[in-house]
Amino acid sequence: MTRHVIRGASVLMLVAGLAGGAYLGEKRPPQTTGYVFDSVQADAADMQLLKERQNAHAAARSRVTVAEGTATDKAETVAKSADGYAKDLDKSVAAAKKAAQQKASGPVAFAGPIPSSCNEFSGSRAIGCALTLSAGFGLDQFACLNKLFNKESGWNYRAENRSSGAYGIPQSLPGSKMAAFGADWKTNPATQIKWGLDYIKKRYKTPCGAWSHSEQYNNY
Repeated sequence: MTRHVIRGASVLMLVAGLAGGAYLGEKRPPQTTGYVFDSVQADAADMQLLKERQNAHAAARSRVTVAEGTATDKAETVAKSADGYAKDLDKSVAAAKKAAQQKASGPVAFAGPIPSSCNEFSGSRAIGCALTLSAGFGLDQFACLNKLFNKESGWNYRAENRSSGAYGIPQSLPGSKMAAFGADWKTNPATQIKWGLDYIKKRYKTPCGAWSHSEQYNNY
């Protein structure tokens, strides 16, 4: 009997405590409302700050990109100008080098006099006319020599037949034969013509004889 009474009393006290807690809970004002509001505001502020930073970063990057593009365009323009200048300089240097080589390689100037009877000719032809007369031939023979050397080389002291190796105004084969009249046989028209006249005299007696042979056989 006593045990049942004690147990009943305990149950009543437990129920009373739960009811009182519920009552107190109902009367107590919510404690979390302000915290949630403050957290939302803080998150919004952080997001706004993040967006502002992203926008600032994008703007800064855009300015850098524009600056880099401008610098690249300027660099390309300068590079193109420099490249063009370098190419022009290379051409000028090559032209000057070629001119210097040609000057150094001849033709050797003629040291002898040009008779007044040869004044109608110029260059290697004038030299040929003077040397023909010096060799004891008349102007009529130079007319034949002029035709012969026109056909062979056009009076070009550097004329070279790549297939045969013939060289110079008289087209000596090989060109080194003309060294008998001078070590400068490659660049001196007078040396070449002297060799040619000597060859003609020994083989055909006269320039007109050599020209006649050339007309018939296409060589002399």
